[in-house]
Amino acid sequence: MQAETNYTHQWLRSGDEIFPALLAAIETARQSICLEIYIFTPGPLGNSFRAALGRARARGVQVRVLLDALGSVSLPADYWRSLRQAGAEVRQFNPVALKRLWIRNHRKLLVCDDRVAVVGGFNLAPEYEGDGLHRGWCDVGLKIEGPLAAQLAASFTGLFERADFDHKPFVRLRKSADKKAVEWPNAQILLNGPGRGPGPFQSLLQQDLARAARVQIMASYFLPPRPLRRELLRVVRRGGRVQLILPGRSDVQLSKLATQSLYQRFLKRHVEIHEYQPQILHAKLLIVNDTVYLGSSNLDPRSLRINYELMLRFENAAMAAEARQIFADSLLHTRPVTAKAWHRSQTFWGRLKQRWAYFLLTKIDPYLARRQWRALPK
Repeated sequence: MQAETNYTHQWLRSGDEIFPALLAAIETARQSICLEIYIFTPGPLGNSFRAALGRARARGVQVRVLLDALGSVSLPADYWRSLRQAGAEVRQFNPVALKRLWIRNHRKLLVCDDRVAVVGGFNLAPEYEGDGLHRGWCDVGLKIEGPLAAQLAASFTGLFERADFDHKPFVRLRKSADKKAVEWPNAQILLNGPGRGPGPFQSLLQQDLARAARVQIMASYFLPPRPLRRELLRVVRRGGRVQLILPGRSDVQLSKLATQSLYQRFLKRHVEIHEYQPQILHAKLLIVNDTVYLGSSNLDPRSLRINYELMLRFENAAMAAEARQIFADSLLHTRPVTAKAWHRSQTFWGRLKQRWAYFLLTKIDPYLARRQWRALPK
């Protein structure tokens, strides 16, 4: 790595690499552990993490765990009892209540000793176990070592302290304080949360696309707003290349239908679309020229305007080359979608379902989230 970056990194290309890296970081922690996950599922995998956290606490390590209350709703009420009794702090973000159900913490993060961090799209659930080809969902993570991890720990603390979702009224009336970028040499931590205006992820991505010649995106849920779609099409119009790897199989069929509503206009303008075949695609990886984005955020209205999300942005040619190799390896397991074949495959009923899904996810879902955000009790 270049010395001026002040961090080292390691790509984690599947659950078979992600989970051992997470457990190893927990086992070697000596001071503090911050674990933030959207979905934590009970079972052998989850139990192994609970046990590792318990061993860390027995060593005297400060242990804090933040789970989204809805995403991890399957956990038994007493699941964390022994860990709490050992002195760990475990909190649920935004306890489930109908009046604020729509706003969730979708971030995935582990920070140990303020020096080692792992980010990505993964959850701690059995469907992510595997190589992403023969078994387990396809996902990508990144391990970072260096002082950048301390800034990630600080972002964890901010949400951990507000886990009960007690927002003051004035926060809801301005652009959210949770929408910000933490600058670092050749890197940014991009934080997103509900509130007015686009977050830094969308804003910086739009700026990068405006001068891009080569764009490669792996996205599990792809429904970018109009400004981003316009910039993607402009890349091709300038003579650049845009390649998308999107799900051939999805755990959210509504999202897949909504994404497919964009296929025809993208294919007509020579955006390349490839659908990942072996397993469900869950990765969030973007390479724009020599800039890399990775983290928890999808390219859809929910991630960009509703959820709490965490993305990292790196301006690093060597890292971009490695990310392009991950993209190329994944591309080998996709099926290309051509404009002619796609047009032939479409039926009136199919197009109707796609448009209805698009309407639900771009209009109804954000509308309900905005209403809940504005109606939070004073």
